Amino acid sequence: MLNKIKTLKGYRLDGLDGEIGKVKEFYFDDKYWTIRYLVADTGNWLPGRKVLISPYALRAVNKKEQNIAINLTKKQIEDSPPLDSDKPISRQFEEYYYGNYGWPMYWDGPYEWGPYPYLAHNHKTLKEYQAEKKWEPHLRSTNAVSGYHVQASDGEIGNVEDFIVDNETWAIRYIIINTRNWWPGKEVLVSPKLIERVSWDESKVFVNLSRDAIKQSPEYAESLLVEVKSDIPVLHSGL
Repeated sequence: MLNKIKTLKGYRLDGLDGEIGKVKEFYFDDKYWTIRYLVADTGNWLPGRKVLISPYALRAVNKKEQNIAINLTKKQIEDSPPLDSDKPISRQFEEYYYGNYGWPMYWDGPYEWGPYPYLAHNHKTLKEYQAEKKWEPHLRSTNAVSGYHVQASDGEIGNVEDFIVDNETWAIRYIIINTRNWWPGKEVLVSPKLIERVSWDESKVFVNLSRDAIKQSPEYAESLLVEVKSDIPVLHSGL
């Protein structure tokens, strides 16, 4: 199932023994374009804490009820490593966090989810990939990147409007680009595979396509967010 990030914001988070809060935002990396953490707004329950929940603990998204089921108890979340809200997520924190829950570390292997090709792993061991070179993920907030300028190969084309995620793998499948500065009133879909780089200093996303090529990209519509068996057709950088 595909979901817009902005649609998921505000969804109720239900732990194994009760509600723990609501969805505030997400953190993703810019290599695999995969959600690494959900940030929970716990209200008055854990005031002043930035509560992070890994997709390993996300069981199901229910659009009808507007909630996400979490495979953790309130006590487990309360006892999880605290993260200061005014500091970035460090590797030291992540190692402590994943070790606390006994989850495999997503940067410890060659796949999107570290030593395992999928979020739901079952047979391979971390030892098989100990010789693989680790990568340093750059985690960014979906809130912060929304609104970034989008730069095509021949000029600016608009802004990042939203992200579309697959709530089974928690991979970002598409970026929604609002072309209001160049082609008023249209929102188009671009695959992260076509993103050349993200400049955090310039607040820009560079796409390896011309503006005319992006004009041929699939137009976003709510009807696209249904259960699909294959990707929406996207352009290739050679166009």
